[in-house]
Amino acid sequence: MFHEFVYQTRESWSRTRRVVAKAEYLEKGENPRFIVTSLDPERPAQPLYEEHYCARGDMENRIKEQLMLFSDRTSTAYLRSNQLRLYFSSLAYVLLQSLRRLGLEGTELAQAQCATLRLKLLKIGALIRITVRKVWVSLAGGYPYAELFRQIHAKLSAIPLKG
Repeated sequence: MFHEFVYQTRESWSRTRRVVAKAEYLEKGENPRFIVTSLDPERPAQPLYEEHYCARGDMENRIKEQLMLFSDRTSTAYLRSNQLRLYFSSLAYVLLQSLRRLGLEGTELAQAQCATLRLKLLKIGALIRITVRKVWVSLAGGYPYAELFRQIHAKLSAIPLKG
């Protein structure tokens, strides 16, 4: 349920402001949300909340995801090495986004965070054998996501390469 009202603090705000409230009840209980906005007062509360502020929150979540890929590890004393780390982190994020979009669509991990994808799909034990014609990847026998891994491989293999 969405509602809006005007509100003013006793001391810190110089004027009244528009507040959009979202009231919902989830399995874990109440989940109220409030946003203070100066955006178009003619715009209804629900579209303003869902289309503008949820998108902003989602963008902030993507930034947090990038931090999970070690983009915050710029601890060397040299600009170039820190810049290289950021490039690698950005490239890893783009690759994982592509994996989500192309390989994970319709699977249980389609909306998973980068750290989850890294843990469940990339940090796995495997034996790699390289021959003249093929690269053989043998997953560990107890790997719980082997079937999902095969599905992703099949989806990605079906994509035609450009160039």
